Formats: sequence, C-alpha cells, structure tokens
Amino acid sequence: MNSHPSPHLVRVLGPWMAIAIVIGTVIGSGVFKKGKNVAENVSEFGLAISVWVLGGVLALLGSLAIAEVAVLFPRAGGSYVFLREAYGRCAGFLWGWVDFWIIRAASIAALGTMFTESLHDILRQALTTDGQEVLTFWTRQAITIGVIGVLTMLNARGTRLGGSMQVAITTVKIASLLLIIGLPIAVLALVNAPANPPEFRRLSPILPSGFSAIDWGRYGAALVGVLWAYHGWMNITPVAEEVREPQRNIPLALIGGVLALIVLYCGANFAYYLVIPRIEMAGLNNTPVATEFCLRLLGPVGGVVASGMLLVSVFGALNGNLLVGPRLLYAMGKDGLAPRRLSTLHQRFNTPMVAGIVLSLWASLMLILVGVLTQNRLPTLSLFGGVLDVNLPDKKSPFDVITDFCVFGAVVFETLSVASIFVFRWKIPPTAENRAYRCWGYPVVPIVYVLIMAAVLSNMFATPHQRSEAVVGMVFIGIGALVYGLFLRRAR
Repeated sequence: MNSHPSPHLVRVLGPWMAIAIVIGTVIGSGVFKKGKNVAENVSEFGLAISVWVLGGVLALLGSLAIAEVAVLFPRAGGSYVFLREAYGRCAGFLWGWVDFWIIRAASIAALGTMFTESLHDILRQALTTDGQEVLTFWTRQAITIGVIGVLTMLNARGTRLGGSMQVAITTVKIASLLLIIGLPIAVLALVNAPANPPEFRRLSPILPSGFSAIDWGRYGAALVGVLWAYHGWMNITPVAEEVREPQRNIPLALIGGVLALIVLYCGANFAYYLVIPRIEMAGLNNTPVATEFCLRLLGPVGGVVASGMLLVSVFGALNGNLLVGPRLLYAMGKDGLAPRRLSTLHQRFNTPMVAGIVLSLWASLMLILVGVLTQNRLPTLSLFGGVLDVNLPDKKSPFDVITDFCVFGAVVFETLSVASIFVFRWKIPPTAENRAYRCWGYPVVPIVYVLIMAAVLSNMFATPHQRSEAVVGMVFIGIGALVYGLFLRRAR
C-alpha cells in the first residue's frame, strides 16, 4: 500500500527569490512616507540624508554579522533559533512572544492599512472632484482585512508560488523608486524653463561647525522612523530552511539586498529634497511625501501615479511578511513553546497554513483595536487596573502609532540576534560547512552595530513622544517572561 510522505519544508527559494524577499519585504511604505518624520526632526538636508545613510549602514552591518549566524542555523524561525541557541529557550520564546503579538502583526496591519489608503486615494481622485471621502474608515478596515486574508491563503498554497509573486512585485517596486530618482532630471530635460523648477540651492550640506548645534534627541527620533523603513532586512532568515544552497544564497540575499536598498532609499530622498523644501515636507498632514513630490512634478496625474506606486509597494511587502511570518510560529510549535498545532504543515503544499491563518487573524484584530483607539481619541491607555497609564499620541495616524510600537521590540531582539555571533564564535568550532561565510570586519562590525542600536534604545526612553512606546514594549516583554516562567519553563 502506497503511503504519502510526511509533509516537510522544501528548499525551493533560489537566489533571486531570496533577494526579492529581502528587498520586497523592506520596501513598503516607509520610503514613501517616513521622509516627513525625518523632516520634522532635523533641520538640514545633509542631516536628513545622513539619517537614511546611517539606517542603511546599520542594516548592512547587521546583515554582515547575521549572515554568518544564519549559515550556522539555516532553519525555519530565524532570530527565534539564533536567540534560543545563543541565550537559551527563554530568550527565543521572548522574541517569538514580541514578534507575534506586536512586531510581525503590527507590520502586517500597518502595510495593509497603507495599501487600502492608497487604493482609497486612487478612488477619490478618479471618482470625485474635491477629494471627498469615498470609503468610510471602517469600510477601509474591512478591505484591509480581506486583502490580508487573500494573501494568507495564496502563500499557504506553496512557498514557490509566494516567492515567485514576490520577485514580480519587487521588480515593479524597484522600477517605481528608479522613476522617483530620475523624475526631477527628466522634468528639467523635457520642460524648457519650468515655472517652478526644483531648487538645488536648498540642498545645503552640513558644515563641520554645525554638528555642535544638532539636537541628538530629535536626530534619534528621526532615525527610529528610518529604522521602520529599513525594517525587514532580516526577513530571509525565517525561511532559511526553504532556501537552496543556504551557505551561499543567504549571505548573497542579505548583503546584496541591503546594498540595493541603501542606493534606492538615499536616491529617492535626494529627489524629494530637490522638489520639496524641508519645512514644507515637515508640514505635510495626510499626504505622503512621494505623493506631494509627484503632484509638484506631474500635476494632478502625479497623485494617481504616486498612489499606484505606494499601493504596489505595500502590497509586495505585505505579501512578503505573510510568507515569512508563519515560520516563526511553526518553529515555536515544534519546540513546544507555542501550541503544537502551529507546527502542522499542509499535506500537499508543505506550508505552515495553520500558523499563517493565526497570524493573519491577530493582525486583523489589531487593525480593529487600533482603529477603535484612534477613532475615539482615547487620551490614555490604562494597564493593570490603572497602575500604569500610558499617554496615547493624539496627533498620530493609526499607521504611525502601529509602526512606532513595532520598532522598539524589533530593535531590542534584532540587536541581541546580531550579538549572538560572539556567542557562536566561542561555542561552535569552525568547520568548512558552518563557516562557509565569515563576517567581514569581525569583531568591529557587530560591536559598532550593537553600540549604535543601544544608543537608539536609550534615546527612545529619553524622548518624551517615544517614551510611551518604549515603556509599553518593556512591559510586554516582562509579561512574556512571566508567561514563560509560569507555564513554559519546563516545556519540551
């Protein structure tokens, strides 16, 4: 009698799919929107670009280090596996706890929100003459939840299918950013003596004497926004068990993908500042920077072009997160640190379908909860019967509320993941297989990364408008430690 083979994760992701996962899950809404947050906090073009460069350099330093760790453990779960092997099961569980409840779900919710808002912008420009609202707030939330559900089921039908779609969408996203980078030059070349040409004189560099006047607290706040735009550069590691030739393709995807991101992000922001003065960029309310940029260069049609680019971009990032996110729950389920049911693979498609459904359901519920909070303008969030009251920002959009809470947990545990390279250099003797890739510039590279990220975390506690996100993040990590100690410490 023939028996079906047991379902298992299959290595189907080649180098281009791996690179597309890195680039495609990172390029979402941040490069189109977070320029406003940077402009609000820094006063010079040179400072603004330096924030984007620093964010990219940090991602590059981290990728150089984490690539060595990923080659050691090319398994499903990514940072969960690294933290578990380096610091123990509790550390791995805490990453899974924060990633599921806040980071991954918040990323999915934020990207889904931006997808629907971009769709709504296109409908408003196409169906109305004065930009009136076409869809109500809760109708948009319902559409967002529907899109998340459809992509969840698509990725459940096969890793190769999800990876192939990621390659196609990432190609379009790269083309969109190249269009933004080249648009000012094209307009100047095609239009003779335009009435309002981009003013290059606004791009004044920072003089050395200007560094003493920099508000480093606000600079750090700007960096937090940029870290969201680069967030996801580690996303190839959760699907490492499905990457072909991981010793070669994982370092290639991490390093090559991050280098491409630095060029695209810095080029796009250079183009923004050619057209939009900083003070005007900081004053944008509900209009993404990319939309204002296209409106100024292309007129009314520019709004549709920008909304279309943003829609495609966040759709690809949303697909990538729904592809890689369930692998963490799958790995934790196998270890008994999450319900065992989450480690179930689909008999035919070899994908963690149950984990994907659970993740998408929680992201959808988060959308509803954040919508209730922001629509009702609740001034404080009381925790533990009023023992801890957290001030909620009354001027932030649901997108900014979600992303700021997401960044804190990501910085904490991704920094610990990068630092795990020191543990593994000491614990695991080198062999030809497990050291097929070695971190360039070790130990300076990971040390610099860890020190800068520690400074970012400290600045979040010191900055009043980011302190609430940091406090809630620490409280949530503490709750996770309590759950582990009470219920999971002896789990096997």
